Amino acid sequence: MNRRNFIQTTGLSAAGLSLAGTGLANSILAPRVAKRPICAFTKCLQFLSFDEIGEVLSFLGFDGADITLRPGGQVEPSEVKTALPLAVKTLQKNNITIPMVVTSITDAADPLTQLTLQALVDLGIKYYRTGWLKYDESKTIQQNLDEHKKTFEKLAALNEKLGIHGDYQNHSGNSLGSPVWDIYEVIKNVNPKYMGVQYDIRHAVAEGAFSWRLGMKRVAPWITTIDIKDSVFEKTASGEWKAKNVFLGEGMVNFDEFLKEYAKLNVEAPISIHYEYDLGGAELGKKEITMDRMKIYGMMKKDLIWLKSRLDQHHIEI
Repeated sequence: MNRRNFIQTTGLSAAGLSLAGTGLANSILAPRVAKRPICAFTKCLQFLSFDEIGEVLSFLGFDGADITLRPGGQVEPSEVKTALPLAVKTLQKNNITIPMVVTSITDAADPLTQLTLQALVDLGIKYYRTGWLKYDESKTIQQNLDEHKKTFEKLAALNEKLGIHGDYQNHSGNSLGSPVWDIYEVIKNVNPKYMGVQYDIRHAVAEGAFSWRLGMKRVAPWITTIDIKDSVFEKTASGEWKAKNVFLGEGMVNFDEFLKEYAKLNVEAPISIHYEYDLGGAELGKKEITMDRMKIYGMMKKDLIWLKSRLDQHHIEI
């Protein structure tokens, strides 16, 4: 790829976007130490090798990769001692770091959990996202919360022992964290240095259209990493309302209000952009895709430029 062909092929010039004036050209040419490294959640790039991912993310102007370290992901948990160091080394060739990963970890006593977290520590990876916890409908809400509270406390103790930070993502649906308020009940006695929240504004808005600020304020002391994406509600042919993922700034998320709240936290931790709108199957983590990869890169670039512009407007240093 060269810069001119990339811009023309992806249609960025037609959209009024370019490398000029965005700070991206400098980030492509030289590595930097980021306070809040902007990462791409690389689930949408599972059709590429790590060599290719490094090249693409470096060219686009990302600081890091938020990779999938879970069954069916880019690195299988059972191969964490061999495949993950290779991934780190490969991405580093293009000045792309791995400051955070996505896991399916929920059990501190599982030997694979301890093996995985130790591997992360050895590689200097500071943050991991846990797996999701479900509600058992045969039990009361309070009984569920009491059990999940123990899960968080045990993970926090293990994290403190190893020197790593775990985060739980709020996600729309019916799992723990969907209302956001319930996360507070299971995390309120946990040290935020070792266990916290990966706050996802898209899902928070989908579940609490006008009240999301209250949920965010409730768990604010535990928010470290954040996920960035946007969506709108649309009615399907069957008459159901569903959230449809869209480009940043084109959906329901009021990013100006969100970034005002985020700035108050003064958290210096990785930011992960999620790409979950239609990418020809890439958004689902498929390795066989139906969309031209250059178009995918252009869409990723568009969201990255948009986010950097908004962060700059709110004086949030990256």
